[in-house]
Amino acid sequence: MDIVRRNNVTVTGNPQGRTVVLAHGFGCDQNMWRLTLPALVDDYRVVLFDYVGSGRSDATAFSEERYASLAGYAQDVVEVCEALELRDAVFVGHSVSAMIGVLAADMAPERIGAQVMVAPSPRYIDDEGYHGGFSADDIDELLASLEANYLGWSAAMAPLIMGNADRPELGEELKNSFCATDPDMARVFARTTFLSDSRDDLKRVRVPTLILECTEDVIAPREVGAFVHRAIPGSTLVTLDATGHCPHLSAPEATNQAIREFLAALR
Repeated sequence: MDIVRRNNVTVTGNPQGRTVVLAHGFGCDQNMWRLTLPALVDDYRVVLFDYVGSGRSDATAFSEERYASLAGYAQDVVEVCEALELRDAVFVGHSVSAMIGVLAADMAPERIGAQVMVAPSPRYIDDEGYHGGFSADDIDELLASLEANYLGWSAAMAPLIMGNADRPELGEELKNSFCATDPDMARVFARTTFLSDSRDDLKRVRVPTLILECTEDVIAPREVGAFVHRAIPGSTLVTLDATGHCPHLSAPEATNQAIREFLAALR
């Protein structure tokens, strides 16, 4: 299979620079990184892609069995890295992609040498001694609403997820991204995302890691960022002056600055 075509891979930037892989979250595609790209292309080789079932990926490659676990999406990442012969790349993952990156680095440690986690959450459901932000009933209701009326769910949830009331156009953009995704494929990705528990996987992270959280985020509250930071030895936690779950769109300057400072320190 042509992996580059399957995952709609884009390679741009400085061919002599270290490779940075930008990975989108649920319901999104690589276009969500358009405000980050200009901050990287002069100094770094940048790889963007769409997970199977998202964006302009090859929908015929979708398998509900494969993508019923985050490992299936992590395999996408590994196969993209192998197709491009990447080594020691920096993986920048938004939301659930942060955990997908953890799994991918564990599968192919030679491919990923550092990670940036943008608004990560290893588990969305509260547990004893752990605050994920949602009760089990909350997630059941969220998934039931999504499965019953995906377009309606997208219209209602996108502004809450974006969380920037001063810029309603960002919520509208996220809604349009959600609505552009095939509902059946989105249902699988949503269940995989919101029912996942990657807390134990964090213990195996051995690469330099930057964690970016927002001051207010209904999807990944600050208790989650603190948990991830404690779980990954030597990690760096930066709290961005931003609201919502997509700081690379709502606060691109602060997000880009934090990423660039982390990348510069890796040299």
